[in-house]
Amino acid sequence: MRLLRPLRARSAVLPAVFAGLLLNTLAHAEEPASDDRWVSDSLSTYVRSGPTDGHRLVGTLKSGQKVKLLGSQGNYSQVRGESGDTVWIASSDLQNVPGQAERLPQLTERVAQLEQELKTIDDSWKNRVQGMQETMDSRKQLVDELQARNQSLSEELTQAQSQLRDTQARLGDENKQVMMRYMVYGGGIAGAGLLAGLILPALTRSRKRNSGWA
Repeated sequence: MRLLRPLRARSAVLPAVFAGLLLNTLAHAEEPASDDRWVSDSLSTYVRSGPTDGHRLVGTLKSGQKVKLLGSQGNYSQVRGESGDTVWIASSDLQNVPGQAERLPQLTERVAQLEQELKTIDDSWKNRVQGMQETMDSRKQLVDELQARNQSLSEELTQAQSQLRDTQARLGDENKQVMMRYMVYGGGIAGAGLLAGLILPALTRSRKRNSGWA
C-alpha cells in the first residue's frame, strides 16, 4: 500500500470569522461507530504483522484512511483496511474522527453555507442601516423645517410687537389730541355761558330803563 502525503488543513486559510462556526460544526458532527477509526492526518504510518515493535513491517496505511478496529493489545491496535487485510498499527496513530480528505467536502459545503448566511446578514444590516440613515435624514429635514418655521414666526412676532407699539403710541397721541379738543370745547362752552350770564342781565336792566322813559 502506498502512503499519500497528508492534506493540509484548509481551515488554516479560512477567515477568522469562520473558525468558531467550523469548530462548532465539527463538535456536533455525527458520532462514528465505536469500532471506526481513521489513520492520523499528521503522519505516515507503517503497519506490522503483530502487536509489538518486533513484528515485521507489512506495509503502510495512507493518512486519513478509514479502517475497522478489531481489538487492542498493549500500544497497538488490530485494524482491517478497505482491502480487507488485517494488520496492527500503533494506537497513537489512530484518531476517532474522519480524515481531512473525507471531511473536506463537508467543510467546504459548510463554509459555503456560512458565507451565504453572512452575506444575508450583511445585506440585512446594510438595509437596516440604510433605512435608519433615511429616517435620520428625514427627521433632520423635518427639524430644519421646524427651525426655519420657528425663525419665521419669531420674526413675525417681533414685527407684530413693533407694529403694536407704534399703534399704541399713535393711540396715545390721538387720545391726547381728543382730550385737548374736549378741554378746548368745554372751555369755550364755559366761556360762552359766562359771557351770556354777564350780558343777559345787562340787557335786561337796559330794557327796563328804556321802558321807564317812555
